[in-house]
This record gives sequence, structure tokens and C-alpha cells, in this order.
Amino acid sequence: MPLQVTATIPIFRIFDVAKAKAFYVDFLGFTVDWEHRFDAAAPLYMQISRAGLTLHLSEHHGDCCPGSTVFARVTGLTEFHAEITAKGYGYLRPGIENTFYQSRCMQVIDPFGNRIRFNEFDEK
Repeated sequence: MPLQVTATIPIFRIFDVAKAKAFYVDFLGFTVDWEHRFDAAAPLYMQISRAGLTLHLSEHHGDCCPGSTVFARVTGLTEFHAEITAKGYGYLRPGIENTFYQSRCMQVIDPFGNRIRFNEFDEK
């Protein structure tokens, strides 16, 4: 059987679980699917998801480096922007920009320098 990729799940490095949850769960509306620690003093590794986008967030220093970017093709960008703007998150107020390739993009940056670019293509 030839190789088939069934999912791609980016990993973002985090340094503070409370800040990560405030950003991803409270602000962006992701759901925590599961959390894992090898013991009570070990770093956290967790999966979050929303609307077909799944991310792994890791406190483990060897998993990845901060400052990564995920490009997500979406629909419903205007509604999503209105939803998160209404929450009044004090550390980020993203806008929607028109791109050079006939799309609209809203970039969010988490407290650790990781970015998600929510990109919606025009249906012209």
C-alpha cells in the first residue's frame, strides 16, 4: 500500500500552561482534547483542536523551537474575527488583511511567539 498521510499536526513550544490555555482555549476557542505528563513534575504535552485544526502544545524543550508559523486555510474568517474580537483579549487584537494572492488573512501570535495565519481565499 502506498504511503498516505492521514493528518498533519504541528507542534508549538509553550513555556506557561496557564498563558497557553488563556490564549488557545479562552481567546481562540480551542478545546483541550487531552493532556499528558510523565509525572507531576514533568513538562506538559497536550492536544488542542478547533474546526478541523489540531495542534500539539509542548513544554518539552526538545520537541520544537518557539516562533513557528502554521498556515491554515479556513472559511468563515469574518465571523471568527468578530468572535475573538468580542472577547476583549488584552494582549492581541488581530485584524484581517488582504493578501497579494487573492485571499484575506488574520494572523494571531501566541504568548510564546508562535503564529497561526488563518487564510480565507476569495471564491472568485
